[in-house]
Amino acid sequence: MSKDLISASLKLINTLIQVFSPGRLPIYPMKLKASVIALALSLGTLSIHTQAVEIEKIDLPDMGDSSGTLISPQEEKEFGEFFFRSLHRQVTINQDAEIQQYIQTIGEKLTAHSDTPGYPFHFFVVLENNINAFAGPGGYIGVNSGLIVTTEAESELASVMAHEIAHVTQRHLYRAAEAQGRLSIPTMAATLAAILLGTQSPAMGQAAIMAIQAGSVQFQIDFTRDNELEADRVGMQTLAASQFDPRSMPTFFERLQQATRYYGQNIPEFLRTHPVTAARISDTRGRAENYPYKQYPDSLDFLLIQAKLRVMASPDSADVQKFFQARLDQGTVEQRAVARYGLGLIALNMQKFKDAESIFQQLTKEFPNQQHYVAALARTSLEARDYPGALTRYKKLVAQFPANDAIKLEYINALLKTGNPELARKTLLSLPANIQQQPIYTQLMAQVYGDLGQPAESHRYLADYYYAIGQTKDAILQIRLAQKSKGLNFQLSSILNERLRFFLDRQEEEMRSR
Repeated sequence: MSKDLISASLKLINTLIQVFSPGRLPIYPMKLKASVIALALSLGTLSIHTQAVEIEKIDLPDMGDSSGTLISPQEEKEFGEFFFRSLHRQVTINQDAEIQQYIQTIGEKLTAHSDTPGYPFHFFVVLENNINAFAGPGGYIGVNSGLIVTTEAESELASVMAHEIAHVTQRHLYRAAEAQGRLSIPTMAATLAAILLGTQSPAMGQAAIMAIQAGSVQFQIDFTRDNELEADRVGMQTLAASQFDPRSMPTFFERLQQATRYYGQNIPEFLRTHPVTAARISDTRGRAENYPYKQYPDSLDFLLIQAKLRVMASPDSADVQKFFQARLDQGTVEQRAVARYGLGLIALNMQKFKDAESIFQQLTKEFPNQQHYVAALARTSLEARDYPGALTRYKKLVAQFPANDAIKLEYINALLKTGNPELARKTLLSLPANIQQQPIYTQLMAQVYGDLGQPAESHRYLADYYYAIGQTKDAILQIRLAQKSKGLNFQLSSILNERLRFFLDRQEEEMRSR
């Protein structure tokens, strides 16, 4: 991969970050309009199109696959990793193990029925109240917590994710880059530079973009609309094949359209850039009605994750407490239990440990096999600093739910709190590869080796943690600290030297891309 290509590509990814980052654009008094977002390859937000489509599997026309001409699989992987690391500097990405496990599970259920079931997708939640979702390079798909809380059915959430998956499987990001390259490479470069300028001076960036793009905006808007149409129909096929309700897509967008009149000046960025029209809703509903009707009940996990995110996102505990109290006598037995769970989480956040203990004890008694309730009970002991009690509960949990990696991560925390770093290390090493690739893994491993009295290894893993969250400068500092540790053997010294070279190279690339 040439340095020139790396530099140009990192600029592209930086641009995507500015466009895709939920809540980023509303910060500025002069927002980039839909045409400019299209120019910056904003293929990550959803919209519905006005053309009816048959429900049978569609043979899509060959519009050109950029993977063989513009970007190799290895480069795509690198771009995706850079995108995800850089996002950590732009937005708050969820680190809660239960939430991450849930969104990954839904994503994997959908991708198993997509056009490319073997593609390495990565799903994550952005802790942002705006209604949004986006697909970045390398199969990184982000969903805002505000979108999850707003949906009234699990199939609605799945419909958004299926659409984003389709953007990736149909290679829309790279098709757009390829199409703009054919149109005018200098114009593309100038546009990217202008948008980057806009991150520093919105007025200057907007003026530069308008001056550059006068002659080519319409083509690029049309190209993006074609992408969206394709993502809608392919996404609905994936949705239905994954046993989610295809009617959820038009239902969700119809509700969003009806709600726009209540937003005033605070309309979500999703609705600013992709207005939901009656015609587009009608089109999607027409396609969905071709599928046989049946009931699609929500999973209990969906309701519990919604409750957890609602508590995490609320700035006012009193308001969210009223929300759950109003639902204590509404709905099914499970729905009423979820309301109690929400009240227990509020009590835990407010450090009312006795109240939380009482609520979770009762829920665990009624639903002994519901992992969220028993995990919340163990978490209450941990946060109340009853470490022996927490460890006892987590040991039982791990035995009861041996395949639950979210519980294992909490168990590792309990082991560290009770002075068992070696068992914590062994448990970490037993986790699957997808968990070991998450920042929380290297963060916990750094703590493990710190407790084991091995500072070089602790600094090494902390360096990997900082790099994973986009803090390359701090990663370099941690490696240099590790190299100053006493008693380094040849193998560890070689590893540290290699990591330092790697981080320095990445820092140089990042500096060049700015």
